[in-house]
Amino acid sequence: MSAPRISVLLPFYNAAATLDETLHSIRQQTFTDYELIAVDDGSSDASAEIVRIHAMQDHRIRLLQPGRQGVVGAMNSALAAARAAIVARMDADDVMAPERLARQYELLCAQPHLAAVGSQVRLFPEEQIQGGFHEYIRWQNACLSAQDIADEIYVELPIAHPSLMFRRDAVLALGGYRDGPFPEDYDLLLRLHHAGHAMAKVPAILLHWRESGGRLTRTDPRYSREAFARLRTEFLARDPRLQSGRPLAICGAGRRTRQRAQLLLDYGFQPVAWIDIDPRKIGNTVHGVPVHPLQWLAQKSKPFVLSYVTNHGAREIIAAQLQTLGYERGRDYLMVG
Repeated sequence: MSAPRISVLLPFYNAAATLDETLHSIRQQTFTDYELIAVDDGSSDASAEIVRIHAMQDHRIRLLQPGRQGVVGAMNSALAAARAAIVARMDADDVMAPERLARQYELLCAQPHLAAVGSQVRLFPEEQIQGGFHEYIRWQNACLSAQDIADEIYVELPIAHPSLMFRRDAVLALGGYRDGPFPEDYDLLLRLHHAGHAMAKVPAILLHWRESGGRLTRTDPRYSREAFARLRTEFLARDPRLQSGRPLAICGAGRRTRQRAQLLLDYGFQPVAWIDIDPRKIGNTVHGVPVHPLQWLAQKSKPFVLSYVTNHGAREIIAAQLQTLGYERGRDYLMVG
């Protein structure tokens, strides 16, 4: 039997309430040359039986039951079992649009330099969604091109993990998924980025991303703001632009901004200036370093700027002002979450 063109990886744990809908959405794909590897991570409910019923009706579905491994172990088990060169991720509570696999596969084939692709997503059900998550999805859905994702990768996770499709060899070369006190999905994208791989997104909503209070990302400390910040800073500190010796300026001199930036300073970085748009902070010092207005950056020897400002709308205002001063995103400044 020849290998399929796509392997869909679906780890699940006690997902009986949503798994049937998820499986139906996968089986209704317009792209049909795939295998579905469903990995039972030690469920105690009827999840495995739901998969068995679908597998009896569809020979493309394979059920693996290695026992309780945790989400990273389950994904690596599925990755090891995958027969296709292209792998698509899926979660057991989300829903694929019918053309998801087709459109993402088409993009990977059309642009061989891409190691991974995602898609825009829609959150549901509406009553479960908090305001901050709406803003995050607005930002994420605007990260489309490979340049967008590379330049914005230190803000937040730029591709929803269950929308991800990637080249299996590229991820295996990095050792697969890593387990640790950090979000494994963000870690994977950061490692792909640092390995020089390009990633992009289909500009269409191809995944319906279910929000619920019981989601692992809401309950596990590996997905806390602090865990994201530590992981982000670990990779940011190794970024060649920060290792070049170019003077560094940090935008945002408020208390919360300084706390997040301190994680980077703990790696030994020392800014030549703090930049703030609040006139009340101009002239102050932070750890002996002066606070300047944005216009201070209009000097000939431009420092590299990290903007830690995350207030709604402020990031876009600062980016526009930096560009007016001749700073180019990715080359002269980066936004940091």
